[in-house]
Amino acid sequence: MQSPRPRVTMTDVARAAGVSPMTVSYTYNRPQRVSAETRAKVLEVAASLGYGGPDPSARSLRYGATRTLGLVLGEHLTYAFDDPQAVRFLAGIAEVCAERGYGVLIVPTGTGDGDPDRVIAAAVDAYVVWTTTDDDPVLAAAFSTRRPVVVHGGPERAGATMIGIDNRTAARAVGVEVFAGARRPAVLSFPVDRDRETFVRSGLDPATVAYPVTRDRLAGYRDAAIELGIDWSQVPVGVCRTNDAGEARSMTRRLFEADPGIDAVAAMSDQLAAAAQDEGARRVSGWDDSDVARRHDLTTVAQSLRDQGAACATAALGGSAPDHRDAWRLVRRASTGQLP
Repeated sequence: MQSPRPRVTMTDVARAAGVSPMTVSYTYNRPQRVSAETRAKVLEVAASLGYGGPDPSARSLRYGATRTLGLVLGEHLTYAFDDPQAVRFLAGIAEVCAERGYGVLIVPTGTGDGDPDRVIAAAVDAYVVWTTTDDDPVLAAAFSTRRPVVVHGGPERAGATMIGIDNRTAARAVGVEVFAGARRPAVLSFPVDRDRETFVRSGLDPATVAYPVTRDRLAGYRDAAIELGIDWSQVPVGVCRTNDAGEARSMTRRLFEADPGIDAVAAMSDQLAAAAQDEGARRVSGWDDSDVARRHDLTTVAQSLRDQGAACATAALGGSAPDHRDAWRLVRRASTGQLP
């Protein structure tokens, strides 16, 4: 068996960069005390040596680890407490951590160039990354620490566990249900990239979408349209910035202004679907089978974000987690009743 490579230390980086160990420490912990040129040199040398920064686990002498799991959120911090599905996901993580005597540290990102440094500096033993884009630098930052990384919903990366349902197959199933009999269907979508621009575009190509969950659901809706003989290039897609009911109502109005004849809307969440209903959409489908879906009698895709959160935490802490790709089902309700 090949012996593991020796761990690269701060002293190794200092020697290779021709600076003092204190300068390397300041580069990571007090960057304002190091010139931009020196910091860039130290980080370049560190990357070439495979050094991901000071190991926060060294701060705990009692355990030799922090006994904390990091949740890299990719959203505003309040999202974890305001969004119903994020709340369920976090509850699943918290349940596993509580059973194992671990804490949870939420690392919000998406605020700027300092995101990767914030992830690296987090005093955690492992990371769970809430679904993000293929090009999000926080993923590379998490991997650079050589701590376990579990990604929820994608993207799939070598060396990381990915947990989530088969969004494309589920979207095709619910798309067939909501688009059946429709002449002019539409889609109410999650954001397509980290810029989070809102727009309406017909025939949006899933291949251009950076968020894997959005991309797969859009591809599934397209599969359903093609199966039903609907010209996807004529299907308008309204892209929302967040999973927010007010924003969804505004986007639904934009869709109807662009095409008053829209007779079916496939929405990527129950919140978006309910908002479309409020704006007069007669035939609507949602996603998640939340309390909102039951109140609005929505046809939807049922999945358990709580179970997926628990699976992510279990895998991140070294356990085995079940495959959730098929852990969904189509729930038919009155919102996709027959068209007149």
